[in-house]
Amino acid sequence: MKAAVLMKPGYEEGETLTIVDLLRRAGFECDTFFFEKPFVEGMHHMHIKADQPFHENTIKEYDLLILPGGRPGGANLATDPRVIELVRWFDSQNKYLGALCSGTMVLQQAGVLKGRKVTGYTGYEKKLTDGQFTGTLVEVDQNLITSQGPASPYPFAFRIMELFGVDPARFRHALMYDLAKGR
Repeated sequence: MKAAVLMKPGYEEGETLTIVDLLRRAGFECDTFFFEKPFVEGMHHMHIKADQPFHENTIKEYDLLILPGGRPGGANLATDPRVIELVRWFDSQNKYLGALCSGTMVLQQAGVLKGRKVTGYTGYEKKLTDGQFTGTLVEVDQNLITSQGPASPYPFAFRIMELFGVDPARFRHALMYDLAKGR
């Protein structure tokens, strides 16, 4: 189980790091990828060191591509032709694509939402027009996994675990997620 998480300047730190943390706890090989410099500045001005430089052929070996949100992180991903082509390739291979918050706009830009259920940040029903916007916390349709935003990385990561045959119950318990009444 290999997950690639793309980090462009302006990525949402809470979403990105929480997802990486949870998937690594669950035994995934989860790597972050940078595009210019290894230390990538997030939307809240945290500089986090990504694991590897972006390279399409390396990432194509992964089972799951994750597109976090953030301002302008999601837009920075959506305007990079290499990212768009990689998303299209993952979709054509029926490999999993995960996106949350403004990262869902990359899926829209790549043209992979047509007729599929999708969720995203508040108000994104007006932006994710190629898909069927549901407004649920986490939505799965075929190989697409989408989620709403900064408060949803836990249910997003738990759903990914389930899709890859990992029971998230012990992580929910160990992280006190259920005690906090998480969905």
